[in-house]
Amino acid sequence: MGSLQQQQQGGQVAVIPQSWGGGSNRIAALNAEPGTASPNNSKRFGGNHDDPSHDEKPGWRKFLSFVGPGFLVSLAYLDPGNLETDLQAGANHGFELLWVVLIGLVFALIIQSLAANLGVSTGKHLSELCKAEYPPLVKYCLWLLAEVAVIAADIPEVIGTAFGLNILFNIPVWVGVLCTGLSTLLLLGLQRYGIRKLELLIAVLVFVMAGCFFGEMSYVKPPASGVVQGMFVPKLGGQGATADAIALLGALVMPHNLFLHSALVLSRKVPNSVPGVNDACRFFLIESGFALFVAFLINVAVVSVSGTVCATDNLSGDNQNRCNNLNLNSASFLLQNVLGKSSKALYGIALLASGQSSTITGTYAGQFIMQGFLNLKMKKWLRNLMTRCIAITPSLIVSIIGGSQGAGRLIIIASMILSFELPFALIPLLKFSSSSTKMGPYKNSKIIIVISWSLGLGIIGINVYYLTTAFVDWLVHNDLPKVGNVFIGIIVFPLMAVYIIAVIYLTFRKDVVVTYMEPQKDEQVAQAASDHSMQV
Repeated sequence: MGSLQQQQQGGQVAVIPQSWGGGSNRIAALNAEPGTASPNNSKRFGGNHDDPSHDEKPGWRKFLSFVGPGFLVSLAYLDPGNLETDLQAGANHGFELLWVVLIGLVFALIIQSLAANLGVSTGKHLSELCKAEYPPLVKYCLWLLAEVAVIAADIPEVIGTAFGLNILFNIPVWVGVLCTGLSTLLLLGLQRYGIRKLELLIAVLVFVMAGCFFGEMSYVKPPASGVVQGMFVPKLGGQGATADAIALLGALVMPHNLFLHSALVLSRKVPNSVPGVNDACRFFLIESGFALFVAFLINVAVVSVSGTVCATDNLSGDNQNRCNNLNLNSASFLLQNVLGKSSKALYGIALLASGQSSTITGTYAGQFIMQGFLNLKMKKWLRNLMTRCIAITPSLIVSIIGGSQGAGRLIIIASMILSFELPFALIPLLKFSSSSTKMGPYKNSKIIIVISWSLGLGIIGINVYYLTTAFVDWLVHNDLPKVGNVFIGIIVFPLMAVYIIAVIYLTFRKDVVVTYMEPQKDEQVAQAASDHSMQV
């Protein structure tokens, strides 16, 4: 805390106004003058810190009260875009890239735990902290990029749900897009009955996905030795293995998910004490680990199913062509032809559950981003409606004009947009979680700082590489005249320079806003509880 105290005494810190932000009722900042207590100290941790019954709960009951956010977050690793990447990896390389899935989910757990710890320790979620920390121009640019990320993430989710409806009920894709938007709004109405109801729905849908894909595995019976070897023996053999491995890793950390996780943890009551904060961080880590482990098993099942089916010796010419260019839509025909109609139905149900649940969490993330950056005082249903209308518009237009093929191409464009936006969510998270002005003594240790920054910069590098190579490949192989290519290059390459400068700015800019609030000691909490009981 030495550096934090020095900043306070020097009078050079900016302090968040107590009325700022609306995501939680926790205290947002230390007072600028040392020794001055905040009048809202009793509200810092979003619940009754002076309620002694919290600490009287058995350990398992206390843990269960924190279960829920991890399952909402895990859906970013189970959305239709990830499923398509898994299908392609399995079809092209069998079980060879399962080790990439394993490492990617470990990376994801580390990054997501930083987002959870940030929310617990500061009482504000990532978008609120960005709003407080950065000057207006930077703040609004980050907000626009975050909104674009939500829309881009929503594209494969909406289209995946529409494909699921088409597979199960033969509904046209564009009608399925409209149905998805409507059903998402209806299901988000569960918020009126508490966040736990929505979390329960999401958990059920996750286990529906698990049941469907494990059912597919029981049909194809992949060799256990091949699966285990692919999971624990790193290998990049075969044409395109490196590109597919990069695609798998790049699809694992979603920018909107970082905003979402840091906000969801604020729905839990955390006592305003050092043990209370430590317990919350530990419980959220365990809960996220379990949810991401389930997501890992589902990803393994998807890769194993496509890898086994496409390795079958007696595939017809049409099915072999589908394996060479496997996507969300063609996978259903492949499974039906090889395994039968029941397999196609299981796949359709899993795809529907994946798309519908991830659209819910995507819209939820959009709520927090809009509220955090803009602090809008509007009803949740209106924010939901705005987010859904904006999000489904590209999918609806493309599915009407280009059908399922055009919708499939739109998913590829969406993944490129997410790769582009990732640094503008991940770098603020890495900086804030490693900063004493944001986290106080709960900031990352030196070891965690090295690990998290190495992982973060590695993921950013992978995404930038994927984005750059995809653009250059398109520039080389498109059908435009040379003049058109030159014109596009003149526009895009300067923008790439601006992009790199922006990433460097976010990385090296010094934090100036203090958001950490000293937790009360145990005896202070006990005294507060005693005073409260006497008043009652």
